[in-house]
Amino acid sequence: MNIPFLGHRRQKVGFPDPAGIADLLAECELLRSQASRAGVRLDDTAASLEALDQLLPRWRDDEETLTWLGNDAGLYLGSVIVRTVPGAAWEIRPDGQPVVRLDSGREFDVVESGHEWAAYGVPELSQLYAEVAES
Repeated sequence: MNIPFLGHRRQKVGFPDPAGIADLLAECELLRSQASRAGVRLDDTAASLEALDQLLPRWRDDEETLTWLGNDAGLYLGSVIVRTVPGAAWEIRPDGQPVVRLDSGREFDVVESGHEWAAYGVPELSQLYAEVAES
């Protein structure tokens, strides 16, 4: 339907600005809230990942919180990697899953790793970061 006074609406092809994606994925609202209550400052550093690894996993009793927190933990891990590891960048798979890709082409499903961390505590976020940073 063409309504002249509304103009033509065209959708942009491709993905939004990579910095905008990175900012959106870094929000991690529930994780930031949990960390803040425990006195942990999330400042996008490897040290903040180590501090998260030390949190008592009180969320494991609540399935909804566990799932949401696991997602946030993975996105936060990815955000730290993208901001501190040269050549690391977010990529969105065709299925909509955000992953981190290194210059070498190696890909990390950080969200899956975040879910494992939230549910079992292993692998630790700081350990995953160290593995990626070495690559």
